[in-house]
This record gives sequence, C-alpha cells and structure tokens, in this order.
Amino acid sequence: MLFPTTVVGSLPRPEYVKDLLNLKTNNKCENINREKQINNALEFVISMMNQSGIDIITDGEWRRKSYTDVFAQMASGFAEGEKVGKEFSIVGNKKAYGYVVIDKIKHRENFIANETYFAKSHTKRKLKICIPSPFILGQRMWHKGVSDHAYPNEHDFINDTIQILRNEIKEIQKIGVETIQIDEPTLSSFIDPIEIKNFSNPKKDLDFLIECINQITHGFDDINFALHICRFNRGRLGWRNEGGYEPILPALKKINVQEFTLEFSIPVAGDYEILKRLPQDKNIALGCVDCRQPTIETPETIAKRVEIALNFIDKERILLSPDCGFAPAISSDIPLDEAYKKLQNEVKAAILLREKYS
Repeated sequence: MLFPTTVVGSLPRPEYVKDLLNLKTNNKCENINREKQINNALEFVISMMNQSGIDIITDGEWRRKSYTDVFAQMASGFAEGEKVGKEFSIVGNKKAYGYVVIDKIKHRENFIANETYFAKSHTKRKLKICIPSPFILGQRMWHKGVSDHAYPNEHDFINDTIQILRNEIKEIQKIGVETIQIDEPTLSSFIDPIEIKNFSNPKKDLDFLIECINQITHGFDDINFALHICRFNRGRLGWRNEGGYEPILPALKKINVQEFTLEFSIPVAGDYEILKRLPQDKNIALGCVDCRQPTIETPETIAKRVEIALNFIDKERILLSPDCGFAPAISSDIPLDEAYKKLQNEVKAAILLREKYS
C-alpha cells in the first residue's frame, strides 16, 4: 500500500491518566487497582487509534511519564530530579528533567516489552514501539555533582544503558512488531548553530551518538528500526532547535536504521531537497502534520506537503506522520480530541494521495 500512515509515539494523556501515573503507594491492593485502571485507559487509547484509521499505531505511551523517564520505570538507580535538585547543586545548562541517575543501574523489568505485549493483544493493525536513544538518556539523566559518584562521566552511564535497551528489544522481537523507533531529538542540536555550542567537542559527541545507535540495532536484522529526529516538542511554545538537516547528513549516512522520521511541517525544518540526498535504501516517515499548534490542517494541506516531497523521493519510500509525538511528557496539555482530528485528517490525506498516485 502506498503512503502508509503512522504516528511518532505519544498521545495526550487525560488528567486521570496523569493522576494514575503520579500515584505513589506501597499498598498492594491499590497498586493492583491502579494497574487495572491503566489497562482500561490503554484499551481506550488503542481503540481510539484504531478508529482514527492510522495504519501503524502505538499505545499512545500512556504508561510512561515521558519518552526518557520510561528508562527509570524499567531500571533501578534513579531518583526524582526535583528532589535531587534540592539536595545537590545542579549547575550549568542542564536541567533535571524527571529522573537523575544516582547509582549503578540495573534492569528491573521488561517494561517496554510488557507495553508491547499488551498493545499487540489489543489491535490487528501494525504496531510501532518506541525506545529512547542512549545518548538522550545521558543528556537528560546524568548530572555532574549528583551522578558522578556512580558514573564518573556521562559516557560511562550511556554505555550501561545500551545493554538494558538491547534486552528490551530481544523481548520485543519475540512478541513481534513491525517497527521499533529510536527517539533521538539531540541530533537536531547539531543542526542549530546556537545549541551546538553546548557540546564541548561536537564532532566527538556526534560520533559517539552514532556509535550508540548502531550498537542498539546491531544483530537485529529482522526488525525495521526507525530513527526519530525532532527539534524538541515544546507544545504551544513551538520548538527549540532550528535549521535544515544538511549539517547532519554525513551522520545520517552512517546510522544503521531502515527509516528516518523527520519533521517538515514546521517552518524551520529546512528544504525538502535534502530528501534526495539521504540514503536511497531508507524509508522516510515524513512529518507532514503539525503536532504543536491548535490549527487542524485539512487533508489537502497535508497532502500538498507530501507532494512537495515527491519531487525528491520515490512515492514507495514515503510514510505519512505527525512531526513529533503529541505529548512527549506527562506535563503536555494538548487536547486529546485535537490530536485525534489531526490523525483522522492524516488518514484522509493518504487516501487522496493513493487515489491520485496509485
């Protein structure tokens, strides 16, 4: 089928789902009830995704507090950043997002694999499951003065995350999914002339980022890996990083994945011409639906963005996608109905394109 439709990952969480995720109790009965309520919520969001008509769905990531904090939900060795920040002085340009590593990490449970199993058992559609890149985990979770007694530097911590993520992939592989997406918005920091200054050695850090992703995908030859690169989703505030993909083109040619998920609906994404310079053996999940602003774009508007891309890339290689997840973190407050309507129009755009180009 031409122009399959997909999502990046997260959908907005209703307030009651946020409350369930924030609920902390040692009471066994309350935890069992909480899990049951979350399962009920997941059945709803998967059903909603099915109803939207999207071809390759996720579970909306409603079990997760964020796309990076999910790592602390599967591994020990972390403390809440807000509490750690009160005890230690977190300095520099790094903010304590969510959880901070304070001890050697250990794999506690196959959290993402369990997500996968539940979602797979509640849909007949193709399924995508998302994992964080090791490099973004280091950027978010390792903090000098707090984490360095467990890991002397950020790279040491990142290296320990790789095997845990590979363990999850092995379990996901047994369940069977169509796509595993690796979320790595940090790649866009090497595009932005301001943000790149935050790296003491940009070339070395970029090479390490590539190496980490390639270690994650190595040996899993029967899995379709997608690499998601966004400019950080700040909801109604927009994005953080700006610029076209040209500066990281050499890096993209070295990364061993089968698909790139790229933003193109926002005005700072650069020229579509870059698509013809990407490796010809990669598919492109084209970001053609805005996930940040309230405007519900028409199917015709979405289809027009795809048609621009068709000037540079074969139609067989294009998937339709929003630019990013609608709610990368629990704090995101985009209305769920807004996201649903946007996904419906994405599906309608794909139908228009199939009628025209099949």
